[in-house]
Amino acid sequence: MTAQVALGVELRMLAYAALLSLVLWIPYILAAIGQRGLGRVMGYPTGGYEDLPEWVQRSHRAHLNLVENLAPFAALVLIAHAIGAEGAATAFAARLFFWARLVQAAVHIAGIPWVRTLAFAAGWVGCLILFWQIVAH
Repeated sequence: MTAQVALGVELRMLAYAALLSLVLWIPYILAAIGQRGLGRVMGYPTGGYEDLPEWVQRSHRAHLNLVENLAPFAALVLIAHAIGAEGAATAFAARLFFWARLVQAAVHIAGIPWVRTLAFAAGWVGCLILFWQIVAH
């Protein structure tokens, strides 16, 4: 029988961020299916989403942006966990990243530019905090 290990805040936020990445494509794909039809979307369409409403294009960009930022966040969380650098600051940083990215995705899709940029920056700061906690460990 193996002992259960509690999932720390940092790993939990990483799991939530991964889930967000896993579902963030759904709105723009459903919109594309509704506009273009399932057959066209399931094939190999050329181009992107330029012919679809702006919110669909923003949804796609929000998803891509999260995917780009998820890799460094994941690496930092996993390094912090591996070296035992987890603590109050890394828990705060992981929460900051996740909630900032959730806000960033929502306001990006809604088309709210200043809040989107501030939320992106907050998530970036979360990653920087994680980095500094690792190198200071």
